[in-house]
Amino acid sequence: MRTNRRVFVVGGLAAIAGGAGAAGVDGAETGNADTAPPDAPLCLDYGLSFICNTARFNAVRFWVESRTIVIDDRTGASTEFYQCGSCKSENTFAEKGLLKEDNYDFLPILGDGQWLIFRRRAGVRGTYREVRKTEELWGKPVLKLHMAQRATPLASWEEIRDATAAGLPIVSRTEINSDATGLRAVIECPVKTMNISLEKRLYQVDTGPIAFPDLTKPYENLIECLSLAFVAFNASCFADFVVEQPTPVIEEGREVCKVYHYSRPFSLPASNTLYAIALPT
Repeated sequence: MRTNRRVFVVGGLAAIAGGAGAAGVDGAETGNADTAPPDAPLCLDYGLSFICNTARFNAVRFWVESRTIVIDDRTGASTEFYQCGSCKSENTFAEKGLLKEDNYDFLPILGDGQWLIFRRRAGVRGTYREVRKTEELWGKPVLKLHMAQRATPLASWEEIRDATAAGLPIVSRTEINSDATGLRAVIECPVKTMNISLEKRLYQVDTGPIAFPDLTKPYENLIECLSLAFVAFNASCFADFVVEQPTPVIEEGREVCKVYHYSRPFSLPASNTLYAIALPT
C-alpha cells in the first residue's frame, strides 16, 4: 500500500503521519477507517469516530468517547473496547413523551462481539450492568473509525502548554499492567479538561468517562473487567482513577441511601503520553 506522508509541526516538534486503508475490529465491518503508517502515532480522531448499527427498527449511531485495548502478554492476544457517549432512557420514535418518566443514564461499550450496557438510575436499584451479544440488540455494528492523521507526541511541558493554548485537540494514552496476571491495557481518550499552571510549569489531565479495566484477576468474559471511571494525571509515571460504583450518601453520620457515583479514588503506576491532533486546514 502506498502511503502519503505529511509533516506536522507543533511547538517546534515534527511528526510524520498519513496514509489510509481499511481496518476491521471484532470481525465487524469497518467503514471509512484510516490506518496510519507504522511510524506514526496510532490514536483515534475522536471528532470523527462512530459506531453505526444496522437494525431496521433502530439503526442507532453512537459516538466513540474512549478506547481501551487489553493485551495478554502471555499469549499476545489483544481486544479493543469502544466506550460510547451516554444518552437518556427514551421512548424511541414515540409521537410524544420521548423521555421516560423514571429516567436513567444509558451508556454502551462495544468489544469482542458484545455490548456492555450501563444504566444509571437515581438510586442503586434495577440493572446497572448488562452484557448482550451484538446481534441481540441493534444488528451488526459498523465501525466508522478514523485514525488521527496528524498526531504529534507532546514530550515536554512547553509543548503541552503550547498545544493547550493553541486550542488543538489533545488525546491521552495511559498504559497500566498487572505482573500477577500478565495483562496490560492502554486507555485512550480525548482530553476534555486540561489544567495548566504557568507559575508552577505543570499540567493536569482530568477527563472521562473511560472504560477502566480491572487487570488484577482473569475474567472468563473479558468485557466484564470494565467499569466506568475518570482518569487524572500530571506526570508521565502514574495515573489516578475514580470508578463509578455504589456509594453511600451520608447525612449527619447516617447512611440515607446509596447511589451510583464516582468514588474511592486510587493511584496506579502508569505510562502516560499526550498527542496533539492537527486541526483541518
